[in-house]
Amino acid sequence: MADGMARALWERYEPVHDLVYFAPEVHRAADALGLRGYWMGYFALRAAPLGAVSPSVVTSCFYVFHPARVARALPDAWGYAAPAEVLATRLDALDAAMTALFGADTVGSAEFAEAADLAWEAAAAADTTGRVLAAANQALERPGRPAARLWQGLTTLREHRGDSHVAVLVSQGLGPVEAMVLKAADGESDGEFLRETRKWERADWEAAGARLRERGLLAAGGSLTPAGAALRTEVEALTDTAAEGPWTALGPDRSARLAALLDPLADAVMTSGLLPPGNPVGLPRKA
Repeated sequence: MADGMARALWERYEPVHDLVYFAPEVHRAADALGLRGYWMGYFALRAAPLGAVSPSVVTSCFYVFHPARVARALPDAWGYAAPAEVLATRLDALDAAMTALFGADTVGSAEFAEAADLAWEAAAAADTTGRVLAAANQALERPGRPAARLWQGLTTLREHRGDSHVAVLVSQGLGPVEAMVLKAADGESDGEFLRETRKWERADWEAAGARLRERGLLAAGGSLTPAGAALRTEVEALTDTAAEGPWTALGPDRSARLAALLDPLADAVMTSGLLPPGNPVGLPRKA
């Protein structure tokens, strides 16, 4: 695992982080704040570390969403709940969600607290230069509760990797829709699911496909060409390299220890039925 530490850890922390999007405890907490509907909750919960920013900032940071999808949620969400209130609520909700899914004995165990401390240490060591979402999450206070601390540490690491991935996509000339079309063509995610949930019109999707065909990255039938497959591999490899810093700082033995501690938690999420079909994040980890 030493040569692919960043990817090995991502496969384990991404499912745990994703509880914020799909756990019923989080949905109920967002409703209690007055946030109107799933997408207002999604954008407010994820963007809250940035403060009450405009939709244009969130569109830029999140990268793959149509501006209209973001603008329907922000800045209206901040009229129902201030970012500080959203941040406190999301930690309470994730604490409840993780306790419900993993069990009180697991969340209260010494091993769980160890995982939380290792994740927090790795997150604190992440270089957030040029990584706005990661920097905003890294600046938050260290939670006292192990479940909240684990989730927040993993979330900082997740956004660190995500910010790195966006930088790689920009460097390769892959805009939001092109990136999703390639992801779907590679079989990582369902293209129609991505298009609809990110609120792009079919014409936008088809135009992106045409641009990729002009670059020789997409075949006429929608599959990747050899050049497209090579670019996808390069994008993922560059993302992994950009995300290695926290694990280099933590060291191979302690990184491997965290991976082992996260294994049963990730498996519990993947087999819970909470994650939707369509695999929007392209997780390679199988239940």
